[in-house]
Amino acid sequence: MLEFISQPWHWSISGLMIAFVMFLLIYNGQRFGVSSSFKAMCSIAGAGSVFDYFKYDWKSHDWLLVFVIGAIIGGGIAVSFLASPEPVQLSSATVTDLQTLGIKVPTTNSEGMGFIPHDLFNFENLLSLKGILLMVVGGFFIGFGTRYAGGCTSGHAITGLSNLQLPSLVAVIGFFIGGLISTFLLLPFILSL
Repeated sequence: MLEFISQPWHWSISGLMIAFVMFLLIYNGQRFGVSSSFKAMCSIAGAGSVFDYFKYDWKSHDWLLVFVIGAIIGGGIAVSFLASPEPVQLSSATVTDLQTLGIKVPTTNSEGMGFIPHDLFNFENLLSLKGILLMVVGGFFIGFGTRYAGGCTSGHAITGLSNLQLPSLVAVIGFFIGGLISTFLLLPFILSL
């Protein structure tokens, strides 16, 4: 059974599962977006006494907190028991592009699982200019952009588009433009530092 579960599955299965969850949420009058869980956690922690933004009934998002906790537990189970014995399979074009930028792509599990380029994201690089730009400044922009856009990529691209919301379409177009600019202009510049 574990062998069947841990094998690579066709991408359409996850798409069907996302659609199923979306129909359940829409049917129950809920919206999906992981960034809402951060707002709820800050509200639980008492941030509402300092910022009015966090003064709201977080219990209306208790199901989302259960989802996030389940995603964390599910991720831990997947990594611990269902992980493939081989590194992530990347297209040869992606490997070539990464190597052109000076990023080593792992070929074995001992070199890394392949999800995060360890040449860039490690504690040694955190104190370098490159590391600060990628991890600290990049993290700030992700948080700021999520708040400014009124939601994260999953919230807009999955929930917003499935509800035919024009602001979500604008946000998703902005996410793609920002991703292209980051990939083709900012990342090569930062890696050249």
